[in-house]
Amino acid sequence: MHGEGEGRIQGGATARGRHQEPDRCPGVLMVEQVPGYQRTVARPRAYPRGDTQEVTVRVAVLASIAHSVPPRSYGPWEQVASTIAEGLVARGHDVTLFATADSTTSARLHAEAPAGYEEDASVDAKVYEALHIAAVFERAAQFDVISNQFDFLPLVFSRLTPTPVVTTIHGFSSERIVPVYRAYDDVVHYVAISDADRHPDLTYAATIHHGIQVDDFTLGAGDGGYLLFLGRIHPDKGTATAIEAARLAGLPLVIAGVVQDEVYYRREVAPHVDGRQVRYLGPVGPAERDQLLGGALALLHLIDFDEPFGLSVAESMTTGTPVIAYRRGSMPEIIRPGVSGFLVDDVTQAAASVAAAAQLDRAACRADAVARFSADRMVDDYERLFRRVIEASTRVRRAEQ
Repeated sequence: MHGEGEGRIQGGATARGRHQEPDRCPGVLMVEQVPGYQRTVARPRAYPRGDTQEVTVRVAVLASIAHSVPPRSYGPWEQVASTIAEGLVARGHDVTLFATADSTTSARLHAEAPAGYEEDASVDAKVYEALHIAAVFERAAQFDVISNQFDFLPLVFSRLTPTPVVTTIHGFSSERIVPVYRAYDDVVHYVAISDADRHPDLTYAATIHHGIQVDDFTLGAGDGGYLLFLGRIHPDKGTATAIEAARLAGLPLVIAGVVQDEVYYRREVAPHVDGRQVRYLGPVGPAERDQLLGGALALLHLIDFDEPFGLSVAESMTTGTPVIAYRRGSMPEIIRPGVSGFLVDDVTQAAASVAAAAQLDRAACRADAVARFSADRMVDDYERLFRRVIEASTRVRRAEQ
């Protein structure tokens, strides 16, 4: 989603077992030789923070393989994995990113899948997910900690290695997956992405709100004269509700995002798209995303489920564009009424809040978002948690000797 850096793989994915682990020599420019491609990456050094020299941590970041890392358009899980990996590398840690072969990273990249299964129909999701997850746990001894940004499937390997596993729970797709999390609650360190998304049956190591690269978003003037819907076209995200709110407010609506429910789009959204009052742009890239957010009077986020976080909400506020959202899920944690938007209970309230949202101080909205949702803040939180988990794991292993 955001800017591309060094380390793009040339060619397809590595075959299983063909990825070569280079010598780990901190601070030396290394070239990884793998059949079919070559990539050059800068190896990290331990780096000073304050008056002390911190120890480099060896981190495996296990990303989803639905999309590349970072994603080209939609892909919030992949974006978070990328932000964590890049932030840790910048701080001097030794990071291996397990992702698709067409991913871009300054970390060491290990790939089993040639591309994301949502982007390439030839990629069998089950086959490559199996190879992908196995790859990190077969190499678990090489790392001090595994950052699982994938979902619940990697949990079943967590008892097979002494390397601690920190699993970020990106929401619960269904109550049916909770038994897996519950089964490994005693061994895996869970991270909630909002307090609202904490499950009462689970023990959490921390709540860490997502962070974004705030420099990728600029303060906009909100002078486009439109309201914006940005996200998946799906009933849960309330696209049709946003159309109704914009109609009641007497303002045009711009819609941007992937169509995730074709039937819903055809029945509830497409009939209203006329190119004037309602425009649909499809998925948008980083530059267009920034411009769309910055030009909007407000972002309409009238979700129909308890959303765990909402990256588009943080991105919108970072451009100074306030968010009007239903009072559900994590929205009360993210939005500060009267500063970065308004919380409402129905579509009529949403429409009535538009005029007030347009009068908010956009610079203050951005400042609040930068302070609370920057990538640096998120990486700080994960770095602190990883060190705490590693130290606790080391103490346990020493006591068992």
